[in-house]
Amino acid sequence: MGERRSALEGLVVNSSFWRGRRVLLTGHTGFKGAWLALMLESLGAEIHGLALAPATNPNLFDLAAPRMTSTLGDLRDPTVAAAVVAASDPEIVFHLAAQALVRTSYADPQATFATNVMGTANLLEALRTAPSLKAVLVVTSDKVYRNDGTGAPFTEDDPLGGLDPYSASKACQELVASAYHKSFFHDRGVRLARARAGNAIGGGDWSVDRLVPDFFRAVAARETLALRYPEAIRPWQHVLEPLAGYLAYGEALVGDGDLPDALNFAPDPADAQSVGWVADHLAEAWGGDAGWRHDDGDHPAEAGPLFLDGSAAQAALGVKPRLSLADALAMTAAWYGAHDRGEDMRAYSLAEIARYRE
Repeated sequence: MGERRSALEGLVVNSSFWRGRRVLLTGHTGFKGAWLALMLESLGAEIHGLALAPATNPNLFDLAAPRMTSTLGDLRDPTVAAAVVAASDPEIVFHLAAQALVRTSYADPQATFATNVMGTANLLEALRTAPSLKAVLVVTSDKVYRNDGTGAPFTEDDPLGGLDPYSASKACQELVASAYHKSFFHDRGVRLARARAGNAIGGGDWSVDRLVPDFFRAVAARETLALRYPEAIRPWQHVLEPLAGYLAYGEALVGDGDLPDALNFAPDPADAQSVGWVADHLAEAWGGDAGWRHDDGDHPAEAGPLFLDGSAAQAALGVKPRLSLADALAMTAAWYGAHDRGEDMRAYSLAEIARYRE
């Protein structure tokens, strides 16, 4: 068969590169992880996964059933990481496993640091001697930057920080990854990089304390959605956008090119909108009389305006957003509508990936 190439608005994902490639994906039972597993499946990769059991029922991983070798285990246990690395002998690793919720980090900061910091260290320690390893991509967050509240888009050179346990843990994760890269992987010729993105939306997310699943839970319960910070502005993007960027980054890391050690994957800052705006337009895309109210109670602090500058990823990889926020919200509402109708969500999700890749 001839080589199949899929243009993603300037980005080219090479199916022949991924076909049969051994990939270890941590966090594959989560929202982003399950979508990435499906994308890798569609490219023909040999996928091995390590994650906790899905945290919700329903969940995208069970609905979409990616074809892969799935191991349920906790990265906080170094023996688990070592066993999965030895069994999978990966060539490329995508590390997505994390405690990813800000409010949960306030409720259990120690578990958040244990998962995000020591879990990453345990994985990288296990990978130090992986014989076939070529590249590792550690996925962190848009919240790794020291947020001064000015609203200026963060670039990769801005200082790291974090005032809440989640943000601080992800900034620490970056330091752990950088230290392992410079101390152990560089001399082996293994490329290790970090990817920063956040506020991914799309079908199949039932996590707690996230805008889209909270919206659909409110719709199902015929309740008015309560928003803690409706004025907060975030770099919203459809989940397939940063995942396509991760794939491009992983592929490029195996090549010989000179690449940055960290890249932002983000929409145009001009497309960033407030939580309230997104809720309004999601309700419009869904239809009916869904609405929201401001929950002005006492809540843990969260970052104010947050924007990422994705120009470095565009320059290095040719990654360029394809979907407007309105498109992302329409696709998200359509996915949940298909689920409500009882459609085959594996087939639906794979078809959505195929349409995105066209």
